[in-house]
Amino acid sequence: MAAEGNYRFTEPLVRRTREECDFDVIALGEVMLRLDPGEDRITSARSFRVWEGGGEYNVVRGLQRCFDQRTAVVTALADNPIGRLLEGLMREGGVDLSLLQWVPYDGIGRLARNGLNFTERGYGPRAAVGCSDRANSATSQLRVGEIDWDDLFSRRGVRWFHTGAIFSALSPTTADVAMEAMLAARRAGTTVSYDVNVRDSLWKGNGGRERAIEVNRSLVSLSDVVFGNEMSFASALGIANHPNSATADEPVETSDVHSLRAVASEFPGVRIVASTLRNIVTASINDWGGVCLADGKVSWSDLMRSLEIFDRVGGGDSFAAGIIYGLLEGLSPDAALQFGVAHGALAMSTPGDSSMASLDEVRSLINGEPARILR
Repeated sequence: MAAEGNYRFTEPLVRRTREECDFDVIALGEVMLRLDPGEDRITSARSFRVWEGGGEYNVVRGLQRCFDQRTAVVTALADNPIGRLLEGLMREGGVDLSLLQWVPYDGIGRLARNGLNFTERGYGPRAAVGCSDRANSATSQLRVGEIDWDDLFSRRGVRWFHTGAIFSALSPTTADVAMEAMLAARRAGTTVSYDVNVRDSLWKGNGGRERAIEVNRSLVSLSDVVFGNEMSFASALGIANHPNSATADEPVETSDVHSLRAVASEFPGVRIVASTLRNIVTASINDWGGVCLADGKVSWSDLMRSLEIFDRVGGGDSFAAGIIYGLLEGLSPDAALQFGVAHGALAMSTPGDSSMASLDEVRSLINGEPARILR
């Protein structure tokens, strides 16, 4: 791990204590049923394994299961057997479901339904493929005024709030819900993070790229911490890479740091911008690492060269979860980055969207311990 000093913040990033809050981290986002064909392809599979998953939810699930944080998700499900299946999967994940909203089901999903996500993992030269079936989902129909955010953040207390560009793109109403929640979180002193992971498919019938940039820029301006990568910063925020802004002490692997500096420059209220570093050799072999810019100082991880990937879905979410954990624990940004990189790597070593790693495994990977059999 290289960094510009093992520094600490001059002003606290996490302003609320564990003792004064009911929750450590709350996420706002959709939870879908993922249908995984395993080693087969979507078009030829005759059986599927099911998981729960969603960009924002994956973060709080990892924070609960791996890092033992008190987490909850604000989401909605249509009350039918698929919704109850998702509820059971989420209960196994340990995330508090007291903020889950149930929406009546009309029999065929004309008014509200639960999202489905078919995803094959890819292998070697064959890239991973995803096919979502999520229009008119219960979560996409959340509206301003339906959730008492001030009660949640101010009375009950939340240390950290996380949402992202996927939720904001679900419908014309979800971006307003995200803004309502972020404003309430900021009033209560809750730290706010936003993932700019962008899906062009979600914006095709929702204003296109121009609307995506408008929405994401307004929500990033309300964030303390922003997660993404060079491509998502460009797509979601309209920010181009500036190669001439490099400094002499930055390694080649950290070209993404130029985009981080552009984000920090355009959004001065953002305290941390963190990016995964991924060089795709094949679908099953990636170079993997991370970089963050915190209060103007850069930290980067050494790339894990030729990391073997079992299922890449959720790697970025687990990266975010590891960083959030480190910052909640009061670690320096460069130390928190190590937790993000290690947790993301381990999450991609197992199937499904969510992390199955333990904190001991994360620490072992950070310490460079070999993956010998444990008996």
